Amino acid sequence: MGFSELAKSFEMIIVARVLVGICAGLSSNVVPMYLGELAPKNWRGALGVVPQLFITIGILVAQIFGLRSLLANEEGWPILLGLTGIPAVLQLLFLPFFPESPRYLLIQKKDEAGAKSALRRLRGWHDVDAEIEEILEEDKAEKAAGFISVLKLFKMRSLRWQVISIIVLMAGQQLSGVNAIYYYADQIYLSAGVNEDDVQYVTAGTGAVNVLITVCAIFIVELMGRRFLLLLGFSVCFTACSVLTGALVLQDKISWMPYVSIACVISYVIGHALGPSPIPALLVTEIFLQSSRPAAYMVAGTVHWLSNFTVGLVFPFIQVGLGAYSFVIFALICLLTTIYIFLIIPETKSKTFMEINQIFLKMNKVPGVHPEKEELKEFPPSTTRQ
Repeated sequence: MGFSELAKSFEMIIVARVLVGICAGLSSNVVPMYLGELAPKNWRGALGVVPQLFITIGILVAQIFGLRSLLANEEGWPILLGLTGIPAVLQLLFLPFFPESPRYLLIQKKDEAGAKSALRRLRGWHDVDAEIEEILEEDKAEKAAGFISVLKLFKMRSLRWQVISIIVLMAGQQLSGVNAIYYYADQIYLSAGVNEDDVQYVTAGTGAVNVLITVCAIFIVELMGRRFLLLLGFSVCFTACSVLTGALVLQDKISWMPYVSIACVISYVIGHALGPSPIPALLVTEIFLQSSRPAAYMVAGTVHWLSNFTVGLVFPFIQVGLGAYSFVIFALICLLTTIYIFLIIPETKSKTFMEINQIFLKMNKVPGVHPEKEELKEFPPSTTRQ
């Protein structure tokens, strides 16, 4: 992309964007799965939020470099697009030195020595037998199930509520209107009297708020729990969308209503950054065991990007048709997602993967992890490990 102007080829940009999309699709699934598998249970929540933190940092950096006074101009845009290659080069340099996931090595590759070596590198101490035993317990429960395809994932009764939950959470995350809020924000700032040339700086400020709240989420996710942050976040988003609808309807009649609209935008960003943005991907890691986790991430990623694409494609038409009432749809989706979380999603804080699995076994009303295998009826209940 950086050399596209020099080559006078827009085709280079199209091809490059396809490649960047492949990278984004892969990394948005693999990174949280990898971090979730290598993290100790008392750090799993914090590490699970880190990918979302760097997504928000990436958005903020793009907003800053995308200022018209910097690179968003006729001379600077090739450099702006070419900067994408810098983090890719850094990853190519450093990723070869990363250890493989201990769970992957032990459960799927049956390499106990490699798993112990990886754990020792990650933990910094020699005695990792307790963690190896916990991973072996998960392996025993799965009975070496091997590869579980997406089709099999949907067919397995033992995974019914897990699959429904990730679909609801991922769809709720994107269909709750986060991209629509950013799309509409510029118009809201303009209506509040912000100078047209200064809107870009206010938007960057909103991005900075997003980063700050995501940092806060890292520190409170293990204190308050995933379920609470999801409920709080979607509730704030519901309230913000509802009030924003009223503010947009009344902004031409009441002089101070545009400022209420700005407050709603900022409140929505805060609410989404607390729970709906970072927690769903973390839960995909936690509510599935090793053999089903890759397929689960495929489903979650597909729902995520399809929902994202749908909002981007449909919202402009919704805005033309409904105007200020567009956000009623997003408020309804936030409300329905909140109700689902309250009724269905359990708390997973400080629990092992097997303890979380036992919760869902009861919800799915099956005797074992793989109900098609009768011998799992004798599977003993897991013990709590500190």
